[in-house]
Amino acid sequence: MSPSRSILLVGEGNFSFSAWVSQFCSETETSITATCFQHQEEALRHEGAATNIQIIKDSGGAVLFEVDCRKLGECAPLQDRVFDRVVFNFPHCGRKSGVKKNRELLKKFFLSCVEVLAEDGEVHVSLCNGQGGTPVDNPKREWHNSWQVASMAAEAHLLLTDVRPFESEKYQSYKCTGYRSQDKGFHVENALLHVFTRSLPYTSAQILKVEEAVEGEKVQYNIPAELSDYMFRGFLCSGSVHPVRLVQDFLLEGLGEKSSVSMTTETFPFLLTAKQLQAHCCDVNGTHCYWIHLLQKDLNSDAHTLTDKAKEPLAVLESQGRTDAPDAPSATRVTSNKVDRVRSNGAESLRSACSLDIDPEGENCLYALRPSLLPQMEGLLSKKEELTVRGSNESVEIEGQKNEGSCGGCNGVTSSLLGISGVVFRNVSISLWALPSFHELLLRGVFPSECKPIKFLGQRLETLLTPYGVSLVTEQGGLRLMAQPMGLVGRVFAGTACDNMSHVSVTVSLNLDLLAVLLFSLPDWRLLWSHDPRFLKEFSLRPSPGEPFHPFSLFPEHISFDISFWTGPTWEERKFHAVIREASCGTVEQVKLIDAFSHPDLSQTSYCYRLTYHTHTHALSHTRALQFHKHLESLLSSRLQVTIR
Repeated sequence: MSPSRSILLVGEGNFSFSAWVSQFCSETETSITATCFQHQEEALRHEGAATNIQIIKDSGGAVLFEVDCRKLGECAPLQDRVFDRVVFNFPHCGRKSGVKKNRELLKKFFLSCVEVLAEDGEVHVSLCNGQGGTPVDNPKREWHNSWQVASMAAEAHLLLTDVRPFESEKYQSYKCTGYRSQDKGFHVENALLHVFTRSLPYTSAQILKVEEAVEGEKVQYNIPAELSDYMFRGFLCSGSVHPVRLVQDFLLEGLGEKSSVSMTTETFPFLLTAKQLQAHCCDVNGTHCYWIHLLQKDLNSDAHTLTDKAKEPLAVLESQGRTDAPDAPSATRVTSNKVDRVRSNGAESLRSACSLDIDPEGENCLYALRPSLLPQMEGLLSKKEELTVRGSNESVEIEGQKNEGSCGGCNGVTSSLLGISGVVFRNVSISLWALPSFHELLLRGVFPSECKPIKFLGQRLETLLTPYGVSLVTEQGGLRLMAQPMGLVGRVFAGTACDNMSHVSVTVSLNLDLLAVLLFSLPDWRLLWSHDPRFLKEFSLRPSPGEPFHPFSLFPEHISFDISFWTGPTWEERKFHAVIREASCGTVEQVKLIDAFSHPDLSQTSYCYRLTYHTHTHALSHTRALQFHKHLESLLSSRLQVTIR
């Protein structure tokens, strides 16, 4: 056990473990407080208790009697004190109690100990093999027959951070007692030590109000609430150690060994016009776009004036209630308000689904959050071409210029790739590997046709990514990059270049988020968006791809609830999924339609869905999941006008 500043031990029997800790930490400034549930006379009846108590006191520690581990906040000597570590070895209700009573003991202990636990403190609970109900137990009991220690801790918003063997041979003077309230010990062979830490609190979804320049016009609009946590996070900024940035650097370095690679530093608006989508995003399903109606400008009477600099299409306005707003691009104009305060009808409503077959007369009134960076790439190339024709001294801002290299087998013909990267948005249904927002890396280069650039780039990507489970599948006009279990992680495709059949334009599109999951063995893509500092700490030394991630939340429980309701004659399932994301704070990972029934006489349909709540980013208890589910029922009734059954 590594020394801590202050340690509280609860549920002691003969105080032999506390005595060992006191001796081990005697030469440090660690303070020891040992407590037991029994009164002093009863505790002293345990063999060796008097000697062990004296060792603790001689080492500068304190011993307290009649301390109920379920009510630590009510213990007068512990009030106004916090501990870096709270230890409970082999908890038991006493006598022949069943698993339900011991679960309740654990739950009440966890709820109690957080009252005296330091913010960065740890809770250590040792259990006999099989009791905890985690995969580390060997053999593992059936879930209903275990103490479900991780779930009980989640009720107090604690995460199971580590499970390791209880090294009984290390504690030579420790004698376990209390088995069925007797002076007999528990079976400590193969026992396990469970370590718990605090989880970050959940934050409610918000609508962000954004103002930016799109196609030379200033527009104002709301970011949908379910996307608020994906905005302005700065994962790809210079100096970032976020795994998405590390994967981008890895790919650019690998591709740069054979070709020149330049990344633009320009910022681009999140919003696209329908005309841009029609021209450059033909492969994107229109129903997968987040369609936006602009806000009326006279509704923003208190807004400040936008910056008129030509190179700054966006400008910061203000941010209310969010800590991540400073990560926004230097030119983003944002306001955020609580969802329920800003939702209204009319101009502020969102179109969550639409077809790209749009009436040309009305298309200029329609906008969507960018589902791809292809329109930005086309605009960037057009700008470069225009500057070249004009002979202007202006330049497109780029970073990471590398010496031009030659495309293998092309007789020394040089080739280069221009790249952009950023967040894109897809209005997809909730499933394990459906990302509503992710970081796209887009590379474009013009190659001589004889160079066979798709084959060349495919070989480079295969060399870089095959060791991590990515395979290349040939399709008409290009390649698909596939991986299990997530599916498509990228594409390489070609087009003609400037009507010159001797050259071909090749585009590489890569999903950096899914590649980060693969390259660093993340258990869940949602971890990439975690605000918990322990996540980024794992990457502070810039680990190489292939080094597995060590989760700070182990074995979170899957919790399922069903929801049934009547709808009217029209029903948009994607709006249903959007409300789920918002109401559950992103903790629902799967939605399954169980049953549907259309009433023969009424224009109503009944749906029954099964929702699975599960997350690696926060502690998720059964109580918390039920709160999310009840909130979902409320939002569905008010937003989508359904009747909960």
